Parts: sequence; structure tokens; C-alpha cells
Amino acid sequence: MERNGLKKIDHIGIAVLSINDALPFYVDQLHFKLLGIEEVASQGVKVAFLEIGQSKIELLEPLSAESPIATFIEKRGEGIHHVALGVTDIESRIAEMKKNGIQMIHDKPVNGAGGAKVAFLHPKSAKGVLYEFCQKNE
Repeated sequence: MERNGLKKIDHIGIAVLSINDALPFYVDQLHFKLLGIEEVASQGVKVAFLEIGQSKIELLEPLSAESPIATFIEKRGEGIHHVALGVTDIESRIAEMKKNGIQMIHDKPVNGAGGAKVAFLHPKSAKGVLYEFCQKNE
């Protein structure tokens, strides 16, 4: 059920030092299905999408020490990084958030994994949780 342009929780992002080291746990032990691995140079990450039922996990590996994921891991260690919310109209969702005083990390959508348009809400406006709006070409 869609509400106000929100479709579902699209995926949960998990920061890891190495996708190759993390994959055996997710694939062999938890039996998640590996959907694919790609680099998203604009975000400084290598990502692996894993499927479990109708949900997905996105493993995020930093491509360099300057990557936001590298900074996250340095400060907090490996673990849950963000919750991605699938939306139908990312630009209107961003405008609504800004109108309501919610601080955005991205004022305009940027390119994410799988050709999606993404934008992050600042965790200071979301009680410490990093949320991502994610609009995919269906």
C-alpha cells in the first residue's frame, strides 16, 4: 500500500569493510540470494544487493579512505548504515521534507546503485537515523 508517495522499505544498507569477506555469511549462512555487485563511483562505494523474500540488504564497501562509508566505519564500525524508503516521486518528497523543516543531505536527487535516483535525509532531523529516499525506474 502506498501512502504519500512512499511505497515500502526498499532496502537496509549495511556498511562493511569488505563485501568479499561479508558475502559468505549472508549467502552461505543466512541463505540470502545475491542479486549483483556494482561500483557507484559517484558515492565512493562498491555495493552488493542481497534478497530475502520481498526485502533487500545492500552491503556497502568503501572504495577509498575518503568515502563517506569509510568515515562511517571509522567512527562507528561496521553495521547498519541507512534505511532506504522506496518513493514514486523523489523530487516532491524532497520538497515536502524541506518545506516541513527537515534537513536534507541532498537537495536534489543523485545517482545511486542500479540506476536509482536517491537522496538522504540528515540524521539530525530523523532522531539519529539516516534515511534514504530511493526512486527506481520500474
